[in-house]
Amino acid sequence: MHHIDVQIEKDVYAANDRLAAANAAHLKEHGVRGFDLLGAIGSGKTSLIERLAPLLKARNLNAGAVAGDVYGDDDFTRVVALGIPAVNANTGTECHLDAHLVEHALEHIDLDEIDILFIENVGNMVCPTDFALGAEKRIVVVSCTEGDDVVNKHPMMFRCCSIAVINKVDLAPLVGCDMDRMEADIRRYNPEMQIFRTNMKTGEGMEALLDAILD
Repeated sequence: MHHIDVQIEKDVYAANDRLAAANAAHLKEHGVRGFDLLGAIGSGKTSLIERLAPLLKARNLNAGAVAGDVYGDDDFTRVVALGIPAVNANTGTECHLDAHLVEHALEHIDLDEIDILFIENVGNMVCPTDFALGAEKRIVVVSCTEGDDVVNKHPMMFRCCSIAVINKVDLAPLVGCDMDRMEADIRRYNPEMQIFRTNMKTGEGMEALLDAILD
C-alpha cells in the first residue's frame, strides 16, 4: 500500500513539473518574467504586489498578477485596484496553486500587455513548496508577527526559494522578534538566499528588493 501511495505522489509531481515547464515556455514566448510569491496568510504577499507594481511602472515595466486563494476574491480585488491585469485563482479544497491552475489563469491574461507576472500562492508555509508553477524565481515573504522561529519551523519553504523577505520590521520590537535569528536560520537552510527587510506600509526596502527580483 505504501509503495502505491508513493508512486501516485511521484506521478502527480512529475505531471505538475511537466506543466510548469510548459508554463515557463509560454511566458518566455511572450517575453514575460514570472515570479512566485509564497508565505503565510497576512505575511505581506499582496502588499508586495501593491508596492512593486508602481515601482515597475516607473521603470517602464507593466505588471500582471494571478491571485491564488482557497476561496473568495479579497486579494484579487486589491490587485485589480492597482489597474493591472489580474486573474483570481480559487483552489477550492487545495492548500496550494498547481501548474494546471496557473495554466488556465494564463489564458485570461493578455501576456503581450505585461512584462512581469506575479503569481501569489495560497497563504500556506508547507503545501506550495512541492508544486512548481513555471516562474523563474520564488520569493518567500514572512512577517515579524509570525515569530522569529517561523523559519526554523518551515525549512523546506526556504530551501525552495531564492529570495526571502522579512516584512513588518517596524513591529519587530513590539512582538519581541529577533530578526537576526531569522536571518541566521535562513542562511542555515539556504546559504545562497538573498534576504531583504521591508516595511510595506512605508515602502522601506522595496527598491532594493525589486533590483534583486529583476536581477
